[in-house]
Order: sequence, then C-alpha cells, then structure tokens
Amino acid sequence: MQAWNSFSYFFGPIVAFTGIGLMVLVLRWGFAHGGSLVERPAKPGNPDEYGMLVPIATPNNYIEGEILRQSLVNSGIRASLAQTNDGPRIMVWPKDEVQAKMILKQGKQ
Repeated sequence: MQAWNSFSYFFGPIVAFTGIGLMVLVLRWGFAHGGSLVERPAKPGNPDEYGMLVPIATPNNYIEGEILRQSLVNSGIRASLAQTNDGPRIMVWPKDEVQAKMILKQGKQ
C-alpha cells in the first residue's frame, strides 16, 4: 500500500473541517427555536377564540361532552369538544348549528 505522503497534510484538515461543519449544521438544526416537530399542549381559551366554530352546548364535564360530540358525529355533523376557560364546549360550524341543536334537543327528551 502506497503512503499518501504530502496529500495527508492536505486531506487531513479538509476531512476534519468537513466533519466539524456537518456537526455544526446538525446541532444548529437540532437546537433551533420555532421548528419543533413535537406538538405543544393545547391551552384553553375563551369560547369566542375558536375561529369560525360556534359553541352550541355546555356539558357539565368532559365525559358528557364527549358523549354529546359522538352523537353529533354519528348524525353526520362535524363537531369538536374544546376545553375553554369557561369549561368544556361543543363546537360546530355555523352552517350546522341549527341542525346540531335539534339533534341534541332530541337526545335529551
């Protein structure tokens, strides 16, 4: 095997700086702010802070809210259960508001 001779003085630092440069790039990406792939926990807001969604019901607890939400989903209405500052709320889109209220009213009878 032939020795590198004078090339080792040239390629040794290039390989070292390339390795350090790659490590710097990976560490900058890993410790960068604002680009996390981990979802942050949802923080509750006021019932009027949920965009276009309209609150239609105020269940006593989260379990009752999930039961009401499932009854709406089974009826074909997209519904969300949001934990607001005022307690759990069932939220639907404005076009489904009247129909959702009728379905919930029928379920309580």
